[in-house]
Amino acid sequence: MREAVDDFAGHLAGVRNRSAHTVRAYVGDVVSLLDHAHRMGCAELPELDLAVLRSWLAKQRTMGTARTSLARRAASARTFSAWAHRCGLLPADVAGALASPRAHRDLPTVLRADQAAALVEAPGRLAPGVPPPAESDFRPSSSGQGDSRPTPSAEDGSRATPSVAGDSRPTSPPEDGSRPTSPGSSDPSRAADGVAEAVLLRDRALLELLYGTGVRISEACGLDVADVDHARRVVRVFGKGGRERAVPYGVPAQRALDEWLCHGRPALAAPHSRDALLLGARGGRLNPTTARRVVSGYADAAGLPPVSPHGLRHSAATHLLEGGADLRAVQELLGHSSLASTQIYTHVSVERLRAAYRQAHPRA
Repeated sequence: MREAVDDFAGHLAGVRNRSAHTVRAYVGDVVSLLDHAHRMGCAELPELDLAVLRSWLAKQRTMGTARTSLARRAASARTFSAWAHRCGLLPADVAGALASPRAHRDLPTVLRADQAAALVEAPGRLAPGVPPPAESDFRPSSSGQGDSRPTPSAEDGSRATPSVAGDSRPTSPPEDGSRPTSPGSSDPSRAADGVAEAVLLRDRALLELLYGTGVRISEACGLDVADVDHARRVVRVFGKGGRERAVPYGVPAQRALDEWLCHGRPALAAPHSRDALLLGARGGRLNPTTARRVVSGYADAAGLPPVSPHGLRHSAATHLLEGGADLRAVQELLGHSSLASTQIYTHVSVERLRAAYRQAHPRA
């Protein structure tokens, strides 16, 4: 059975081009299923049947597993069963008739248009030399020097360089420690200020891209410089399953990208930057985890409700529909393979309309 699991993982990654997260989740589900089957007396894979599959899901349900997780595990079982049948490991596709529970989907929380504008413009409101929002996460050590353990970790996993003792000027960008300066640098404070200003330009470009295009955070961090078509104001995005799509962006995002590419990126670029569009303070490709901290940090600094990069994606989709965009067009922009995934935003718009009606109409 172990060999079958390894082959299935290779199929997901190599043939179906699934992401590492998807492969890990599906393989974990299959391992859980096969362990359950072994406990029920299935010594070999061909002995797996629909009754075992149903009892596995029932056990997960009694353990309090969420409906969304149950739906995914049922999908994992169906995918594995179909693959095993094609490979001759199962006499039949035993999970073909396996029903999955309907996942309960909460309506996503979205920002109002004015709140989204306040968020994407937040980096521009910080004067040069003023620490970005996450700067408060850097705590001085007992020796009086800057702590090399910033809360938002560096995008390459490296440790930050301690700041000069007694220096009150900001020496670190929002997502990691200060950029290391050479031993012969005559003015490390000026170099640190230059990095901090470059990071502000990067943060503005990141926020404008996330809201202006509605791309996923992993897609934004995976962009290369060549993926941006400045003449047509379009970015080439590689989404789930390696699917490619072209997503337009507006004039504000264009201005933010131009400033970042002309004045910000050169200050952070290093030999290992390669072609990455968005860089961390140490020159590596911006990490999605770091980008999430950037978004939440600016939202907090602007006094907005807690929001994640996916919240900006929800907001962009909802505002498009509220502005009259076609549902199919929004599906294409977001990279949804199924229209059902996009329809959740129509419910958001209707709920907001109902709330406005109840509040404003005299006979509501």
